[in-house]
Amino acid sequence: MEALIHIYQHSHSIAKDTKIPAMDMPTIQRPEIQTEKPQLKKPPMYKVIMLNDDYTPMEFVVDLLCSLFRKSEDEASRIMLSIHHQGEAVCAAYPRDIAESKVVQVENHCEANGHPLKCRIEAESSD
Repeated sequence: MEALIHIYQHSHSIAKDTKIPAMDMPTIQRPEIQTEKPQLKKPPMYKVIMLNDDYTPMEFVVDLLCSLFRKSEDEASRIMLSIHHQGEAVCAAYPRDIAESKVVQVENHCEANGHPLKCRIEAESSD
């Protein structure tokens, strides 16, 4: 049994009825609807570690921690003192690309202000 498709053409206000044979149409398959949420793994985290130097003022480090790492002034002061006394301290932990961006932001800000302060990243241990 052959199905026909009707095409109506409008030409100069005169409707013409043209019949052409229908083409075999593939069956459209509906994708299965996912009812469960996929199990996503958390990305590995990297610590941003700020290193001590003998030239960068403590107040500058506190301001940097407040502005770039969104630390409170008390927490920034605590981290700054850890950097000063222990030679380094963890500022925060992020996925790798964000941690690398933070290091670049810190070093660019320090260089723009004439300070030699440096940072590095280190993978968090998965205990």
